[in-house]
Amino acid sequence: MSSGTIFFIVVAGIVILAGIYLVIAYNSLVALRNQIENAWSQIEVQLKRRHDLIPNLVETAKGYMGHERQTFEAVTQARAKAAGAKTIPAISQAETMLSEALSRFMAIVENYPELKANQNFLAVHEELASTENRIAFARQAYNDSVLFLNNKVQMFPSNIVAGMFNFTQGEFFELEVPGDRAVPKVNFG
Repeated sequence: MSSGTIFFIVVAGIVILAGIYLVIAYNSLVALRNQIENAWSQIEVQLKRRHDLIPNLVETAKGYMGHERQTFEAVTQARAKAAGAKTIPAISQAETMLSEALSRFMAIVENYPELKANQNFLAVHEELASTENRIAFARQAYNDSVLFLNNKVQMFPSNIVAGMFNFTQGEFFELEVPGDRAVPKVNFG
């Protein structure tokens, strides 16, 4: 074999390997993007479930907490904003406000032992607590997927493929739950 033939084979091999890498990198970016879309849809399902449960919780409490009208309105308004939010940052902010309103609502419920013993209220409250756990799990799965995509979009050499095909970083879904950032106080005295 002549040196020209060997050179051609080496160049062809490099081009073939680069092509294979390009296909693999592109397909993994598409898979991550689809995984993020799926994870986001799971969050939306749980948020809708949460939004659907809140009116039942409020309605059950109204009979016992008739003079807490401002609290009911705050929860209702926060729910409406959360249900109407469209972008991930807007949803994050609206859901944080809803969590805060629900936290205040539940703190007030503590003053009504008859309400806390009501079976309908307990059932709806349990469903809401279960839904909150599902939201947290779905949010974690979504944010993990976003992290993987963002790493691929930012790291060499997959960032070249991401740039070629206009893959962009995903947005994390951050939800501030009241008390999440508070440091627990321990007192042994």
